[in-house]
Amino acid sequence: MSILAELDPGFEPNIVFLKNYEVSLKDVDIVYINLCRGNSLNYFREVKVDFGLVDTERYLCQLFKSLLWSVGGECLEVSDKRVLDILTHSFLRNSLYAFDVKFFADLFGKELKVIHVPGLTSDSDVEVSQLGRNLSGNRIGFDLGGSDRKCAAVVDGEVIYSEEIEWSPYFADDPSYHITGICDSIERAASHLPYVDAIGGSSAGVIIDNQVLASSLFRGLSKENFETIGKPLFLELAKKYQVPLDIINDGDVTALAGSMELNKNGVLGVAMGTSLAAGYVNKDGYISGWLNELAFAPVDNRLDAPIDEWSGAPGCGVQYMSQQAVARLAPLAGYQFPDDMPFPEILKEIQEKAEINEENALKIYRTIGTYLGYSIAEWSNYYELSHVLVLGRVSSGKGGDLLLAQAQHVLKQEFPELAEKVEVSMPDEKNKRHGQAIAAASLPAI
Repeated sequence: MSILAELDPGFEPNIVFLKNYEVSLKDVDIVYINLCRGNSLNYFREVKVDFGLVDTERYLCQLFKSLLWSVGGECLEVSDKRVLDILTHSFLRNSLYAFDVKFFADLFGKELKVIHVPGLTSDSDVEVSQLGRNLSGNRIGFDLGGSDRKCAAVVDGEVIYSEEIEWSPYFADDPSYHITGICDSIERAASHLPYVDAIGGSSAGVIIDNQVLASSLFRGLSKENFETIGKPLFLELAKKYQVPLDIINDGDVTALAGSMELNKNGVLGVAMGTSLAAGYVNKDGYISGWLNELAFAPVDNRLDAPIDEWSGAPGCGVQYMSQQAVARLAPLAGYQFPDDMPFPEILKEIQEKAEINEENALKIYRTIGTYLGYSIAEWSNYYELSHVLVLGRVSSGKGGDLLLAQAQHVLKQEFPELAEKVEVSMPDEKNKRHGQAIAAASLPAI
């Protein structure tokens, strides 16, 4: 690693650790792994391992964690029993990964497992979704974030009305708060249409078949209220409005919007907002069906890395590329804010200082840009990429331009072959305002 994170010189990019391990291999064994989810999604990979190296355990654990949060799965098949033994002891039974193990067990309703499958080969189908790119008719598109909810009325692919309303869903313990807010946005948009043909939406969290399996937006609900009201909320809204309604992860809508705007596939959309949201449109132009929860995937290999307040895990993406990252770096840049000052307000203050070229504020953006550059290199390990689209409030304004330039610099300096293949950009202002709404509105087929 030759480019230090300016305000965080101890940052140890996970990709550098992985690459250094691979370079150090001597006595190489080829291991095959297959991450499974039900009968519809499998991710097959060949892994080179040297069981004599002390870093092998850490390498396999970090790789497994990255795949879990990128792809999502309930069982990892491995061709070599030594990998089973390492992951069983060092991942499934290690308190460092306790959140990951519990999260996926709760998500899929079964214990996360690693099993030995001798003679493992790649012969599985890959799940894809053909949601989106439906533009005809009178549609509503909405997006639910941690600090605001957006909604738009779209007619034959053109936005005729859009609105952004602040809200605070994270710790609301009454589900009526969420229901009332979402319905209010939908009905505001509907008032600008003669009738509604379809409703499409995006939200933070893991959403499969219109059911919310997990989402930080509902973290304030009791377990019972989440299971009975939060989880089936959008199925109930479809009944209420009696039109086709589809909702997916906000990152996937970001990627879909980028793919539609750029007319490219292999697009990873990364939104730096309240958290770190991501989504992926694969090389064939389809939503992948993957989790893409990069907020919880490792980007920093330090054991004493900053801790994510929800998962309790060190080195996760949310602490490096979000409003939380700005708030964490602000004191290191010499800024002091009240302990109870909300992250969006801290970000606004830093953005204003960056607009007048205050050097300490610019350091924050260059540091986040360094994080992003190394993270893109790691994400390319799991995704087939032609384009990375960066958006979200953290990427707005002059600071965002500097952040993007720094990420591009890291790629060119450290990963020149990747920089040649993968373009990194931000959407233009029109697409920032309307692209997400159009993509969300285009999800349901009429």
